[in-house]
Amino acid sequence: MAESVACPAFQLGKPRYDQSSFLGRLRHIIDIIDPSTLLVSEKRLNECVKLLDDFKHGTLPSGVSDKQLWEAQKVKQAIIHPDTGEKIFMPFRMSGYVPFGTPIVVGLLLPNQTLASTVFWQWLNQSHNACVNYANRNATKPTPTSKFIQGYLGAVTSAVSIAIEVSHLEPEIAMATDCKVLTYNKGL
Repeated sequence: MAESVACPAFQLGKPRYDQSSFLGRLRHIIDIIDPSTLLVSEKRLNECVKLLDDFKHGTLPSGVSDKQLWEAQKVKQAIIHPDTGEKIFMPFRMSGYVPFGTPIVVGLLLPNQTLASTVFWQWLNQSHNACVNYANRNATKPTPTSKFIQGYLGAVTSAVSIAIEVSHLEPEIAMATDCKVLTYNKGL
């Protein structure tokens, strides 16, 4: 999105856009899921982290603009977990959700799936969701691993069960629709 107003003054750890308006929240989300952050090199990431550290310690070099600081914060927040300080594996970043999740959605929508392919795509989808949720979790409050496993197994079991049941009901629904069409046409 193009800048329609001047770049706001940089505030470390704060959102760039006004969170009290819909447009500000939308622009913030677009920043979070921006897939261009997946292409950031290690060197560029280190430069961004250093720039933010310099700002934090009051040793910022002259000539650094607010726009550069906002971009550095965007890059750091997209790649580094705020609680652990570790890099988030690329497919599990919020910016990776669309590029890595889209092939899974396409797989889920494939027509005439076998039982094995239905189970595979549902399992893959729930596994990806679980990994995204785990990678972006609140790490300040430790959660037992058993809770994550329990949630994961519940999600996979539910998704696979529902998908299999719906695929078995599909012919019956199609037949019921055909009967309805015949009934309506007969009455004409």
